[in-house]
Amino acid sequence: MNTIKNKNIAIVGGGPGGLTLARILQMNGTSVKVYERDVNRSVRVQGATLDLHDESGLKALRKANLMAEFKANYRPGADHLRITDQNARIIYEDVFDGDDEHGRPEIDRGPLREILLNSLQPDTVVWDCNFAALIPQGDAFELQFKNGTTAHADIVIAADGASSKIRPYITPIKPFYAGVTAVEGAVYDSAINSPKIHELLKSGKIFAMGDSKTLIVSSKGDGSLAFYVGFKCAEFWVQESGINFADKAQVLAWFKKDFASWDSIWSELFENASSAFIPRPQYCMPLNQTWETQPYLTMLGDAAHLMPPYAGEGVNMAMLDALELAECLLSDEYTDVKSAIAAYEKQMLVRFAEVGQITLEQTESLHSRDAIANMIAMFNGE
Repeated sequence: MNTIKNKNIAIVGGGPGGLTLARILQMNGTSVKVYERDVNRSVRVQGATLDLHDESGLKALRKANLMAEFKANYRPGADHLRITDQNARIIYEDVFDGDDEHGRPEIDRGPLREILLNSLQPDTVVWDCNFAALIPQGDAFELQFKNGTTAHADIVIAADGASSKIRPYITPIKPFYAGVTAVEGAVYDSAINSPKIHELLKSGKIFAMGDSKTLIVSSKGDGSLAFYVGFKCAEFWVQESGINFADKAQVLAWFKKDFASWDSIWSELFENASSAFIPRPQYCMPLNQTWETQPYLTMLGDAAHLMPPYAGEGVNMAMLDALELAECLLSDEYTDVKSAIAAYEKQMLVRFAEVGQITLEQTESLHSRDAIANMIAMFNGE
């Protein structure tokens, strides 16, 4: 008999990892609730398009019986990649076939979340639940939320992302600064508002690199684009810069000054950004992190193993965590919940040590003088 029979599970966080876990557990008859801080499901989902990898993100969707829905919503051609220099000169171009063995089919975050939400039983997700505190009650927990509501669960799983409020209940280990900060922006209706970059994108992705800096642009299915400019700087540059990131003029002035050697075409992104910019110092958990397993509490995704986005592994790792945690909790192999969680955490931490190392190396490589040559060599399998 699996160790979670007749137990109520609370998942804190309704991102791809948390929702994938909820789906697989529900398919197997488990009682599960997801507590999400977003006010409702119609909140606009930010961020770039996701490329799901066959051995992780897609593997989890197959286990969740959602590949038909995925194929109806993914974006063929969105994995079209152009590498350019800082002058927007195309140095390398790659067009994957989304169905071939090397393809990494792309899907926007919004449609992926809709697929996962639609796969869950009604009222599985409880919206507007911003986590405040976790109170142990014997072999169970009371969860307290900032809106004054509470919930009870036998098992709690943190899927609440990079700034996880539950992680400190499991370990005091904190992430370290990875040496790079990104500034994120978005342009809605990019064909109208950013026509030159829209044309260069060809509904795919641009990796522009030069002067040890990056500018990554992703098209989205709703006609918008997301972009991230990345650069090496001190950990607290965001505060020390004095820039008001809600003020487009200030951010544009900074970009023109610090990216002075970059072609003026890129300014189109900053001039036409549709909302406030989001500065994102990049952090990574220690690759050798470990902690003592707790009987009824664990975590997945960025809450467990935050790392920079420069290897495209974040969402894939979170969804694979969800799959592996579900398999351990549902397995007949373990005699109690703690043993199942311990088995999951052991393999998850081993996997993170490997992927985290690759991610840090890729982060350094993309923000080096030889970034373009390094990336082309990677795509050529060298």
